[in-house]
Amino acid sequence: MERINPATGESLDPIEADDDAAVEDALADAESAFVEWRGVPITERQALVEDAASVLRENEEEYAALMTEEMGKPLDSARAEVEKCAWVCEYYAERAAEHLQDERVGSEAKAETFVSYEPLGPVLAVMPWNFPFWQVFRFAAPHLTAGNVGLLKHASNVPGCARAIEEVFREAGYPEGVFQSLLVGSDAVAEVIADERVKAVTLTGSERAGRSVAADAGAELKKTVLELGGSDPFVVLDDADVAAAAATGTIARTLNSGQSCIAAKRFVVHTDVYDEFVEAFVAEMEALTVGDPTDSGTDVGPQARADLLDTLHDQVERSVEAGATVETGGEPLDRQGFFYPPTVLTDVPADAAVATEEVFGPVAAVFAVDDEAEAIAVANDTNLGLGGSVWTEDVARGKRVARRIDSGAVFVNELTKSDPRLPFGGIGDSGYGRELGRDGIREFVNRKTVWVQDAEPPEDGPATE
Repeated sequence: MERINPATGESLDPIEADDDAAVEDALADAESAFVEWRGVPITERQALVEDAASVLRENEEEYAALMTEEMGKPLDSARAEVEKCAWVCEYYAERAAEHLQDERVGSEAKAETFVSYEPLGPVLAVMPWNFPFWQVFRFAAPHLTAGNVGLLKHASNVPGCARAIEEVFREAGYPEGVFQSLLVGSDAVAEVIADERVKAVTLTGSERAGRSVAADAGAELKKTVLELGGSDPFVVLDDADVAAAAATGTIARTLNSGQSCIAAKRFVVHTDVYDEFVEAFVAEMEALTVGDPTDSGTDVGPQARADLLDTLHDQVERSVEAGATVETGGEPLDRQGFFYPPTVLTDVPADAAVATEEVFGPVAAVFAVDDEAEAIAVANDTNLGLGGSVWTEDVARGKRVARRIDSGAVFVNELTKSDPRLPFGGIGDSGYGRELGRDGIREFVNRKTVWVQDAEPPEDGPATE
């Protein structure tokens, strides 16, 4: 697989892809491993996932540098990603048994009835490049600990990360076959999904990829979880702390160089504070340092690939042609690598590209609204529903508005984020199902009803042979 350093545009050493024989071996190993793995006591599986957290921390610098090299993530952000992966491992090391314990349900006298949560088998995870470790570990930590085995089809531009993650589990002491990486292209996914040894599929990626995987899995009647794109609203009401909203909004739009599904993308601002917010927001965006992702002072690194940079700029150009105003940024930087500056667009028409399409880069679209009702309407004017953020000094008002925004998560006076303790996922074209928390670990299990009747017949019932 060909790799390019997005900060320099230079080629990295390619990594050999897996051929058909290697894929077949991996599927066979996964099937065999599951037979033994599902019977390992959950306390032992919890101990192993805690060991995986230790391996991550011991090799943090190596893994962070690899992410930065392959997809351009600023190094400080990459270190934080490794730490978050360790956190999710530790969370399930502590809570998995609690989340999967038998659930007692009352039925009738002399019967014991409960729900048992049992693993399904090999699960295929189709993962993206933007958070190349975190996206995988938020799948692997819960679902391996639940007793499933994992097959990772990672994005083609981060094969080194895929191999490194596989090594994390190996060094932590997981049995062979419990977690494997398949270095294959997207054209191989349908065939893997169709294989009878694969029992379920999870994907984080684009809406188009999600529809394709859902169709392939649906044809085989296999469970799927999809975390797709987002066009998250960042609502600033008339009573908001404008300075705080502008500062946090800048982070929310440019974290990971703007390449995040749950980044704030559409800034919906009340007219009473609109001018103040735009001025503060533009100043915050212009103060960011764009540069070498290996430098500690860099806030925004390159876009991960040349084609992604081109798509981003095309969205900006089409929006400007439609009537949007560029307040700052708006042109690719004239330098080596795939760099785009923090950009703010105002006067954005409702049908402009940055209003109707997912924008995967450090470009913010700002919309003026006259009241709370209009803010909610604009926030919901999308087919995507992943996250959202509401800013107000009235907490009760914030809760009220949050309940009316159609998305999988809404944060009040905070940026949208994923947290191991809380369910994460979207609605509409942002997908379905949940990751993380108790809900996440229960996505790929058989919720089995068990009824145990007492052998002694009821006192008022007939005797049976």
